[in-house]
Amino acid sequence: MNIQGYQKLTLLDYPGKTACTVFTGGCNFRCPFCHNASLVNRPTGYNTSNEEVLAYLEKRKGLLDGVCITGGEPLLQGDIKEFILKVKAMGYSVKLDTNGSLPERLEELLSAGVLDLVAMDVKNSPSLYSLTAGREVEIKSIERSLSLLKESGVEYELRTTVVEGLHTAQSLTELAQWIGSVPKYFLQGYVDSGEILGDAAALGAFSPAKMRELLKEVQKYIPSAALRGVE
Repeated sequence: MNIQGYQKLTLLDYPGKTACTVFTGGCNFRCPFCHNASLVNRPTGYNTSNEEVLAYLEKRKGLLDGVCITGGEPLLQGDIKEFILKVKAMGYSVKLDTNGSLPERLEELLSAGVLDLVAMDVKNSPSLYSLTAGREVEIKSIERSLSLLKESGVEYELRTTVVEGLHTAQSLTELAQWIGSVPKYFLQGYVDSGEILGDAAALGAFSPAKMRELLKEVQKYIPSAALRGVE
């Protein structure tokens, strides 16, 4: 895999587990609010070898619980299944972060039984999806990935990073009606990392009070919805 680095220990990226986070390079979306611009643009600089990461995980067996594979978009990696199989062989749980645009690749991993948790981003209502993703998006692919998760029996969560300038109460309500009731859905607060892809002046974070208002609207359709990254 094109691994651009790894965080040796995280208590946040894999809920309920002590984990290592592996960052893959490259993405097929260009979300203007994305805070990992260097990963998205498929950097050609420092690249961490698969062997280095696997050697680290081998040494941490019994001390870490899981591995989170994120990006970028990890499903662009042609050898991701082989990498995960090696991680699973060490006894780790594996969480995959994905934008849901590659259902065939997701189905391959779900069918292989190598994923323990999938976190899928849902960007916005269908009518605003491509604008929010920064690229033309085939909505049917997103819907197929969601169906696969619902039918898989694998634990999953959906999440939306809420950005002033891209999201409204109406678009979030339409989004919630579209995806339907799911076990876990989070509205995430937007944070400008200083390395976003779009025009920072055109984007902003909603206040905590406004985020709570938006959550109440979403909960009319997804009772389990909650806030993440909001004080």
